[in-house]
Amino acid sequence: MTSARDALREAILSGVYLPGERLVEAQLIERFGASRFIIRQALQDLAAEGLVEIQRNRGALVRKISLAEIIEITQVRMVLEGLVAAYAAERVTEAQAAELDEIGLLMRRAVDTGEYRRYSGLNQRLHALVRTIAGHHTANRLIDTLKGQQARHQVMLALVPGRPQQSLPQHEAVIAAIRARDPKSAEAAMREHIASVIDVLRSLDG
Repeated sequence: MTSARDALREAILSGVYLPGERLVEAQLIERFGASRFIIRQALQDLAAEGLVEIQRNRGALVRKISLAEIIEITQVRMVLEGLVAAYAAERVTEAQAAELDEIGLLMRRAVDTGEYRRYSGLNQRLHALVRTIAGHHTANRLIDTLKGQQARHQVMLALVPGRPQQSLPQHEAVIAAIRARDPKSAEAAMREHIASVIDVLRSLDG
């Protein structure tokens, strides 16, 4: 059951199924080689995550998520990821600090060479590493769910003109605060970074 759910989740996040598209059980059974029971359970699980909408008499479809909702999701992420950054500053090892430095260096190189899709991937890698260092399981689980709902907007943000140049020093400030083992500064730096993401999202709404 987990493998069918994860495969369907990945298909939705990668754009194989588009927002508003119907998810026909018979087709999913054939595509994922799973039973009707397993597919129905997968759809229920993804509905609980906010990726799928199940409508009476229409079945399941990929849920459309408005920009206004994306902004609300990001506001919640700002609080959670600030908490996670503070925890990471308290727990970071020298080896993990070195890995943070390496990602920061690669991010700067990607901005300098205009490789903005690569920068977007490194951005996700950095946030994932901070969460791993923090080891706050409840916050990580909640962030995973929230990030899944806004995944289709991630690369779009990295391609907003000037956005990587704006966010790079913010990421570097997060890395520096975690390296310095300063929880308060790490939380403030992460919240400032995600607040700027919210500003960009609001600008797209205009």
